[in-house]
This record gives sequence, C-alpha cells and structure tokens, in this order.
Amino acid sequence: MLTMIRAIVRPEKADKVLAALMDAGFPSVTKYSVAGRGKQRGIKIGDITYDEIPKVMLMSVINPADKDFVIETITKTAKSGAKGAFGDGKIFVSDVLEAYTISSGVKETLFASEGVEP
Repeated sequence: MLTMIRAIVRPEKADKVLAALMDAGFPSVTKYSVAGRGKQRGIKIGDITYDEIPKVMLMSVINPADKDFVIETITKTAKSGAKGAFGDGKIFVSDVLEAYTISSGVKETLFASEGVEP
C-alpha cells in the first residue's frame, strides 16, 4: 500500500519545501493554491477579519517506509523560526488503496518490487 502526504504550508515556504523534497529524492509533488483557517480562526487587521488565509497544499504519494523522513523534511523546512508559529500549516497522512495511470488505464504497482503491496 502507498502513503499519501498532504502538507498545507505558508505560501512563502512552498518553494523551499519543494526544493528540500527534490534534494531528498522526492521530486513527485502536486501543488495546489488553497485558502482556509486553522485554530486561529483567520486574522483580524483593524476592523476587518480575514476568515480564509492563503496557503499552499503539497501532495505526494510515497513508499510507506519513507513517511517519517518526508514528514521531517517538510516540518523542518516549513516551520517559521526554531519554535514555529501559528499558521505554519498541517500535515495529513493517509493510505492510498489504488492508483491508475490515466493514459493507459493501468493499475500502478509502485514499490511492489520492495515487498509492499499496492
């Protein structure tokens, strides 16, 4: 089974995270522009409250054995300062049951050679 990592990060950190993943050997990433809010419920500037803050979602499907390394790479790169800050983002991890190549319709058997069932 494959593992999907979805990381929501600050827009100004996205390119650094992408570069870190590329340097670490994980070049396959899908990048989305998203908007939302976390526990901080948006941001208030003067009399205006912005409920939806711009963020970037990075999505990658990886070998489960690489999960901890990829999460650590994203966390270290996306964190603001040594301690981090509200709004730095969130990482979601889930199993991928199946994957298909659209052009051929073929079911992916990624990582099967490593003894991991797709």
